[in-house]
Amino acid sequence: MAEADPAALRPLPFRVTDPERIPTPRYHDETFYELEKERLWPHVWQMACRLELIPEIGDYVEYSNLGRSVIVVRTRDGVKAFHNACRHRGVALAKGSGNCKGKGFICPFHGWRWNMEGKNTFVYGRHMFSEGQLDEADLALKPCRVETFIGCAFINFDDDAVPLREAVGPLADGLDAYQADTMRAEWWYSTVVPANWKVAMEAFMEGYHVMRTHPQLQQAVPMLYNSMYGQDTGGIGQPINPNLSIRDNIAAQVRHIELLSEGMAGMCHEKDVAVARTMIDVDLPDDPMQAIMAWFGMLNHQVTEAGRARGEPVADLNHIAVNSPVKAVEFLFPHYFLLPFLSSMAAYRIRPLGPESCQFEIWSLTNFPEGQAPPVVMEPVVLPYDSKEFPPIPQQDYENIPLQQVGLRAAGFDFMRLSHRIEGLISNYNRLLDGYLGGVDMKTLGASMALLSGNFDGPIKPMPWES
Repeated sequence: MAEADPAALRPLPFRVTDPERIPTPRYHDETFYELEKERLWPHVWQMACRLELIPEIGDYVEYSNLGRSVIVVRTRDGVKAFHNACRHRGVALAKGSGNCKGKGFICPFHGWRWNMEGKNTFVYGRHMFSEGQLDEADLALKPCRVETFIGCAFINFDDDAVPLREAVGPLADGLDAYQADTMRAEWWYSTVVPANWKVAMEAFMEGYHVMRTHPQLQQAVPMLYNSMYGQDTGGIGQPINPNLSIRDNIAAQVRHIELLSEGMAGMCHEKDVAVARTMIDVDLPDDPMQAIMAWFGMLNHQVTEAGRARGEPVADLNHIAVNSPVKAVEFLFPHYFLLPFLSSMAAYRIRPLGPESCQFEIWSLTNFPEGQAPPVVMEPVVLPYDSKEFPPIPQQDYENIPLQQVGLRAAGFDFMRLSHRIEGLISNYNRLLDGYLGGVDMKTLGASMALLSGNFDGPIKPMPWES
């Protein structure tokens, strides 16, 4: 694998020069963390909130990250975002969530007011200020760039960044086909993990860890995971165990689906598990591989039909599989993951709190019949990272992540060594991160984000500025 061209980037500590080796100080060095704060986060699309939190005109949510706060509000003209600061003395105008229709945003310090469109509507003691300080355009709340996509509002502090959908690339079409924008949160968890935000993210960029971290999944369908990681099959999963009958192979797949559901809910919803349980004894071809492929096609069809029969806006899963397939894990740089499977999804959002601490949120997302959705989950259930109240799969991941953070500081452990075949996403996004820190132009960076789509368990790819 070719090394990065040092001339393409401005000076940068702990830069990735060998794509298969990631320098470990990137995960705890204070200087590197400060560079991320300065050169990355102000220029990227950040998932700010789910749109179901702001369904009515005047509904707003505060989004904060690394000392910057933004108000995301639904107006009569759509979703807008404003920097959360009074134009008088800078006091934050909003906290949490609420509705500002009629009253607007009122500064708790001196009572100045703004409507939901960001226009100033009241200055107490206006006669005491010079006219030059009260220009209407200058008093308006400063807008922040915002775009809506897949049922979420994304914000970007950089007006020169490429549009969100352009950054996401072809994956946007796949998520549109999946109708991700119709899904609602069933639950929402949040925790603080004692690890660098990148360490927390990288745990979900490959399935290589399943054998040891999630042994219950490995034991359910060992041939699947062993053929992907334990044997040289080119990374192609072989879900058939030749020592079992076709029926028993199907039963093993159903058990695997049950364990995914127990572990993550949205990653495999119980209503889809119920459909799978009815399909253990269906008629299938005699050839084992043809049988398993036919079975998954039948499962996709039955899950689609069952969801539509319940009145849910479920996408045609077989159509997606053929025309706009998405991976089991999809990453939207720099901090948002979707894990689609059958009718539903899980979602992760990670935000840095310091060089060795991050906030990690998990959603379970699914569809509901019109008019039958439960009350909106307005805030997360906050748990300690080692809480046994998390579903089993996050529990297992959260056991490893802090241990890795400790190990990355070990004397003599100067870099992580990556598989060029199945840990490429870790390398690719780190080198994209270096592009931001190293001063690559915004247009090139934006176009490069699409290289991360569909790259879960994928290979190392060259970045456009590398030789």
